[in-house]
Amino acid sequence: MYMTSAFPFSIQSEKDFETIALKLFKEQIQYNSVYKEFCSYLNINEQKVQTLKEIPFLPIEFFKTHQVKTKEFTPEMTFLSSGTTGQQQSRHYVKDLKVYEDSFIHTFEEAYGPIEDYVILGLLPSYLEREGSSLIYMVDHFIKKSKFKESGFYLDEIEQLSETLQKLDDTGHNILLIGVSFALLDLVEKKKFQLKHSIVMETGGMKGRRKEMIRKELHAILSKGFGMKNIHSEYGMTELLSQAYSKGQSKFQCPAHMKIMIRDTEDPFCYLGLGSTGGINVIDLANFDSCPFIATQDLGKQINATEFEILGRFDQSDIRGCNLLVL
Repeated sequence: MYMTSAFPFSIQSEKDFETIALKLFKEQIQYNSVYKEFCSYLNINEQKVQTLKEIPFLPIEFFKTHQVKTKEFTPEMTFLSSGTTGQQQSRHYVKDLKVYEDSFIHTFEEAYGPIEDYVILGLLPSYLEREGSSLIYMVDHFIKKSKFKESGFYLDEIEQLSETLQKLDDTGHNILLIGVSFALLDLVEKKKFQLKHSIVMETGGMKGRRKEMIRKELHAILSKGFGMKNIHSEYGMTELLSQAYSKGQSKFQCPAHMKIMIRDTEDPFCYLGLGSTGGINVIDLANFDSCPFIATQDLGKQINATEFEILGRFDQSDIRGCNLLVL
């Protein structure tokens, strides 16, 4: 039986996750022509795949060169990676936008509580200036779901955003300011804040506007500028329908339907223990219409059973437009 949109979000245990992931693997190798060909090239015997570590992970670059679909369908929307001039964009063909909406709502509310209780302020100028951004789609949905009229996107209205943010924080509202890194830096260079009731969340990305910096350095500047101890982060990408969040110290947690595995950079079927740096593999059970098993070009390490850290990217990979800071 093929997956339904509600199925990935009913995970209750590690056993549930593994059972669904293995079921998805069998459906992928049967119905996803790109993944099937990839597994055939690796001489994978699907009958011998019995654990998560035996599942092949599709290199994320395939989203740039192939139509990664499970079964044939006409997409309701195609999300495009940002990239820079001259880079080939990834394309994520989304069969059912409700799956994406259910995923990002479920993920956010699992971490932060009801979206409608937040004033949502989006500072994402580089994303607003182009078509096909999955991040803009998500934040726009958050804004519409918020019960506060002050929620909205800001492009060049830095002064208006500054006044709105400080005023709302002073009155005790729960605020989520979500922004691309360079825009948040621009904001705190123009005005200093002392926020007490706000969450500031960076999505990564300098977009060629500033020099890249490590996340620790970025957060130190933003913490001082916003007058708060912890800067939050979102880890997501065009090729996935789920996100991981960090509430500070760059420690990310996945929702129950998403898992990070750290692979050896030389041997993709060898997995590393806690504290070892390697390539990040992602299992996103919401991705059942494209591919749930993605080998990213991001580097990271598992901190403990539930938390991981993003450390950078492979030297030879394209500079990602978002969610990644170089070493």
